[in-house]
Amino acid sequence: MSRPFAPRTSSSSASFVRVNGKIRAREVRIIGVDGTQFGVMSLGDALTLARSNGVDLVEVAPNAAPPVCRLVDFGKYRYEQAKREKESRKHQHATKVKEVQLSPKIDPHDLGVKVGHAIDFLCEDMKVKVTLKFRGREMQHTEIGFQVIEQFLTQIAAYGHPDFQPKLNGRAINLMISPLPRNKRPRQPQQLEGPASSVPAPAPVHPEPRPQPQPAPVQVERGESDEPKQPGFVNNPFAELEVK
Repeated sequence: MSRPFAPRTSSSSASFVRVNGKIRAREVRIIGVDGTQFGVMSLGDALTLARSNGVDLVEVAPNAAPPVCRLVDFGKYRYEQAKREKESRKHQHATKVKEVQLSPKIDPHDLGVKVGHAIDFLCEDMKVKVTLKFRGREMQHTEIGFQVIEQFLTQIAAYGHPDFQPKLNGRAINLMISPLPRNKRPRQPQQLEGPASSVPAPAPVHPEPRPQPQPAPVQVERGESDEPKQPGFVNNPFAELEVK
């Protein structure tokens, strides 16, 4: 048994689109495949025009008078619509909030660390909630806490702006900071420093020339007495003569 209406749990907007024979209006305004305006015509003529072009008749504006229909392949229409919805969801991200806690007696170095964390959060398009708590007799000098908040805001002014003025709520000062648009704030400090900019490049090392292989020494044949053979006669009769 077929249901006359689409289920309520369906998340796809294309399931509610009327196509071809499901269109209920008697007259519709037709847009061609290439965007051509055909004007208002009866539903029967519109269906005949769609069949002659080999496409579907899709109702794209049901609330108009008369409804607007488009000549298009319904499969292609659903694909384009799903692609547009995916792109829109990509830009709609949930806003995240990060908290930074301060104290009236915070050390300047610790304050700089807190500022660095807040800048990193703001560069990632997150909101920063600043909380400064007073303990014990610190409530007698709340102006010191407001001075710390002012220093904090001054150091992150290039990356974010407060949503409201700092105000004392009980024993704490609360503040919410929103990031500035990307085109109005500098780049993240970590990206500007970079690991390669602080370390100098090593000097080029030239390879030492390799020693050339020396030819193997020529072995001299020796006799039984291990003395080198002398050129000439073997039994030289003039070898023992002394020249005066």
